[in-house]
Amino acid sequence: MANIHSINPLISIVLPVFNEEAGIQETIDVLERFVAARKERYELIFVDDGSRDHTIEILHAAMQKFPQIRIVEFSRNFGHQLAITAGVRYASGDAVVVMDADLQDPPSVIPSMIAKWQEGFAVVYGKRRHRDGETWFKTTTAAAFYRLLRSMTNVDIPVDTGDFRLMDRKVVDILAQMDEPDPFVRGMVSWVGFKQTGVLYDRQERYAGSSKYPLRKMLGLAMNGITSFSKLPLVIGYWGAGLLGIISVLAVLTNLFLGTMTGTTWLIAMTGFVGTLILLSLGILGTYVGRMFTASRQRPLYIVAQTEGFKQAIVKPKQNDYHLVQLRN
Repeated sequence: MANIHSINPLISIVLPVFNEEAGIQETIDVLERFVAARKERYELIFVDDGSRDHTIEILHAAMQKFPQIRIVEFSRNFGHQLAITAGVRYASGDAVVVMDADLQDPPSVIPSMIAKWQEGFAVVYGKRRHRDGETWFKTTTAAAFYRLLRSMTNVDIPVDTGDFRLMDRKVVDILAQMDEPDPFVRGMVSWVGFKQTGVLYDRQERYAGSSKYPLRKMLGLAMNGITSFSKLPLVIGYWGAGLLGIISVLAVLTNLFLGTMTGTTWLIAMTGFVGTLILLSLGILGTYVGRMFTASRQRPLYIVAQTEGFKQAIVKPKQNDYHLVQLRN
């Protein structure tokens, strides 16, 4: 482990933000009080994912009073998972904590994560015991998704977890080398391996603002997770074809036995089944082909327009990192 026995380790906290002006100051104040009460050293890396409100201005003002703040500003909105990716690559801590900036992930859980890390665990993830302020539909679908994903892959992705986690430096260094254009960070962390464990916590209600993950984005994240870590959907066509064949044979034998065989009715029904199966298979195949197409273009994963608070360049330019400006003091 990297410096886990150090008396005063550096902990990087990565917080992706997008249009959080209603609550970002409260988040900064809570984190400032938390850091002041702790013995470890901290840096707070806010990755602004193309906010269109006054989030970035509030962060710049806070940085003048709170020197632990670092800012990575994207040129536009690239997405929550890529904001996490960028923040992790800029982090210089012995351990890195990823958390949301809306106080749903309480900083009070971080000491428990650090304790587990110092016991020798490379990854300590927050496992949600209860989710305040979220609808029955969201909690039910999220629980179903994680269990489905876990059953479809050989990667042990913990259920009832999000991106709130602590990672040892060696895990962070490996993640920094993974160049996935549509990352599913929590799955990637599980794929890396090493000793991992969880700490239970109650997810709090948002302090202010609204969720940045509506149903459309949740479905997109789910599809990224499934297609990143499972090839199983690609064989749905085979399974469907086999099942349809069995149904067809049974239906023919049944109708022949009962003497109710109608050619037109049978043709219409089978055409509908076959058409649905074909469209489903093409849609799934198209998703995988789309991921390969995106990767083949080799465009930057994101564009960093500006950074503030970093003392030196801690990220070497890579093919998929594009920086418009150098890191500033």
